[in-house]
Amino acid sequence: MPSAATSARPARHTPPGDRRKSVLIIGAGPGGLAAALMLGKAGLNVRVIERLPRVGGRCSAVEADGFRFDLGPTFFLYPKVLERIFHLVGRDLHAEIPMARLDPQYKLVFGSGGDLICSPDLAKMEAEVAKLNPADARHVRRFIAENRVKLDRFRPALESPFNSWRDLLSWDLIKMIPLLRPWKSVNSELGRYFADPRVRLAFTFQAKYLGMSPFNCPSLFSILSYLEYDYGVWHPYGGCSAVSEGMARVAEELGATVSLEEEVKEVLFDGRKAVGVRTNEGDHYADAVIINADFAKAMTRLVPNAVRRRWTDAKIARKRYSCSTFMMYLGVDGLYDDVAHHTIYTAKDYVANLEEIEKHHTVPVDPSVYVQNACVTDPSLAPPGKSTLYVLAPVSNKHANLDWKRETPAFRERVLKQLPKLGIEGVEDRIRYEKVVTPDDWENTYEVYNGATFNLAHNLGQMLHLRPRNRFEDLQNVYLVGGGTHPGSGLPVIYESARITSRLLLQDLGEDASWLGEPGAADAFSRPTSTPAAVSG
Repeated sequence: MPSAATSARPARHTPPGDRRKSVLIIGAGPGGLAAALMLGKAGLNVRVIERLPRVGGRCSAVEADGFRFDLGPTFFLYPKVLERIFHLVGRDLHAEIPMARLDPQYKLVFGSGGDLICSPDLAKMEAEVAKLNPADARHVRRFIAENRVKLDRFRPALESPFNSWRDLLSWDLIKMIPLLRPWKSVNSELGRYFADPRVRLAFTFQAKYLGMSPFNCPSLFSILSYLEYDYGVWHPYGGCSAVSEGMARVAEELGATVSLEEEVKEVLFDGRKAVGVRTNEGDHYADAVIINADFAKAMTRLVPNAVRRRWTDAKIARKRYSCSTFMMYLGVDGLYDDVAHHTIYTAKDYVANLEEIEKHHTVPVDPSVYVQNACVTDPSLAPPGKSTLYVLAPVSNKHANLDWKRETPAFRERVLKQLPKLGIEGVEDRIRYEKVVTPDDWENTYEVYNGATFNLAHNLGQMLHLRPRNRFEDLQNVYLVGGGTHPGSGLPVIYESARITSRLLLQDLGEDASWLGEPGAADAFSRPTSTPAAVSG
């Protein structure tokens, strides 16, 4: 019998006569939705259970007063992963979810002086880099070419489960050590190409997509900036949240059920074997359970500590976590047509700014700030004559040093004072809608452990087999998808975690998984050679 207390509500089972294998997915975030697509296509009885009133998790939308913002990710990178998944389930990503490739990709404004308009056109990019350092411009194409090889060589590892340390002994992986240079950070790796610290920063700030400093992030992740140039920075119309909504729609068309505003209270076990979940609506039973919620938060809230061995509450608390983010969603009067779709200000002393966040756990004095001015590309996100401004400042995850109820008013003003440096003038008088999200909100409202918006840190001690595994090693019939499991955080990698997990789950249930492809195998389709739309902004 399940170890949880008996519920007074009637249990919910697979419909009578339905002999399909069943799976419950906790959370309708990007990984859970991607798994629902593939498992629904495989013919399983799939039920996605989401606590919030809309799909997407951290990749959902904030909507109010005619304004629409992405809650979390705004850069849609490396669409090839999701293109592959849609192809596998018989759909075309770009037909289902229209999107535009951006040129310029973004503008960088350096607090130390100068700026850089980053373009996927390498001739334009070389000219931009030359304005900062002519010698560095000569190495842009070498950086791209060498990281293209790095991704191609490492891709099988990113698409494979790592079930133990023995998987590290693969000869193919060992041969990659000189290429990957794991002893280097992203910043020191970029020193092989660029002398100017501003140019290095332009190709290393992407470590913040993982919530890490480029001075600590493993050199492997230099591929992040490479991906922007070979595969583009994209804007899905309606925002990245529209991708989540499109995935949910297609998943339901493939037979999956998505249940909103239903909160999972606990996972039900028979010994160490998961048999279902208990929600505010009743009990659901299934052959397998996929956890797509924030890993650390879900484990400590939904799974009894006593049934976990490797990932106990105490061990989870000792792990290293990413930074957090201070968010402002501003609906404003007027347009900022001369401000790029993505604009980033980096603190004058970037190293000191990172130490404030990661070492001292204090509020940044000169905060680095990212602004998305999406209406230059997608006017549908705001009422006519108005704009959405998505404002993000990296900050420490939750720490005893920080009381965000006390810090928020002053830090809000500090962040707003950075906007004129990005060419965004007179914002305060034009605000018609405002929502602020702090690290406290990330934890309390969005169920993010320690408010660490990018999950477990991506250091060498928390990657591959040392990260929570897709087939969860502590329990039976429990699988993981999302940024807290292998291969890691960021939308493309989260989607890939879903393919790894779906393949393992189907194999374990005795179902055909060959159609999902082998890790590192060539794709059966070609990525678009031209973009559906090109925009400037």
